[in-house]
Amino acid sequence: MVFIKNGTIYTMAGEVIENGSILIKEGKIIEVGKDIIAPLDAEIIDAECRIVTPGFIDAHCHLGMWEEGIGFEGSDGNEMTDPVTPHMRAIDGINPMDISFREAYEGGVTTAVTGPGSANVIGGTFTAIKTYGSRIDNMIIKNPIAMKVAFGENPKRVYHGQNKTPMTRMATAAILRDTLFKAKTYLEKKENAEEASKMPDYDIKMEALIPVLKKEIPLKAHAHRADDIFTALRIAKEFDVNITLDHCTEGHLIVDELVKEEKPAIVGPTFGNRSKFELQNKSFDTPKVLTEAGIKVAITTDSPVIPLQHLPLCAGLAHNAGLSEIEAFKAITINPAEIVGLQDRIGSIEVGKDADIVIFDGHPLKDVDCKTYVTIINGEVVYRR
Repeated sequence: MVFIKNGTIYTMAGEVIENGSILIKEGKIIEVGKDIIAPLDAEIIDAECRIVTPGFIDAHCHLGMWEEGIGFEGSDGNEMTDPVTPHMRAIDGINPMDISFREAYEGGVTTAVTGPGSANVIGGTFTAIKTYGSRIDNMIIKNPIAMKVAFGENPKRVYHGQNKTPMTRMATAAILRDTLFKAKTYLEKKENAEEASKMPDYDIKMEALIPVLKKEIPLKAHAHRADDIFTALRIAKEFDVNITLDHCTEGHLIVDELVKEEKPAIVGPTFGNRSKFELQNKSFDTPKVLTEAGIKVAITTDSPVIPLQHLPLCAGLAHNAGLSEIEAFKAITINPAEIVGLQDRIGSIEVGKDADIVIFDGHPLKDVDCKTYVTIINGEVVYRR
């Protein structure tokens, strides 16, 4: 057992608890509040004058898919030989031994939703993992958790370079429609086959898309520009599938329309330069504008674009741009958990949830020199400064 005492606890499930305590047993939170008595056999961590938060969550990154400090040998995020690769699985490309994992949990990030990049129209499946471990199979929270699709500049740039389709936004949309229609037909044939001989021949690409059609996982739509966001929504409606709007860079320009859609937004990466034309309107105002309109917002680093340990910095910059403190915290804790459907396990400090907890010496959103004191994942102290 682990007992945290005397902390200022941001539970993300109610009021901030001053001088609060948390009791952890067998990897789960079993008690939160004030005036809790520490069991005799518990490891005691004194959080006096420190801030305690749930472990931070990035709902869209590529942790472990592009390894630190190497080029081609560690680049496993984009299979740029075919614009349609739904059968690619992030779990087969992640290296949890990469230093970026240690830096992430030392920075307070305990969960990453990670997967393929945006070179392809359909890139493959994302997975949700804890950031501590040496074997990916033991780090998984849910797999698959989403199917990556991409709109805008990236697919057309990649395949223009190969002199093949898609070279336009029209082609990107057409390829996605065609593939989803084929997958729908494949699923119908499987469901209507009364005997084995009538079953369609096994197709690994179509099989990978069945969870999308059954609404077991959403499309995870890379879309920066307003017109690309609307194309993503249009296709999701046509095929009656769930979708999250990832990046949503121009979301603040079309907020009135997005409110009608009632879809969550995973915003970022906002820190850094405008490296391509479709990022010309990126702004730290976006989380505030969307949140105040009632849209559920998560903030992303898109790691390795921004190193994952700087997720709280990104939330802090959004706070500096007008997003309230509590909403900035929510954007890297409970909101991403709810957006990806893992709120029953992570995202807040509540009884029964995974004991993913971080203790900071300062305020992680406001203090540039704030340091992590302790990181706990699944009830285990994985970092202590």
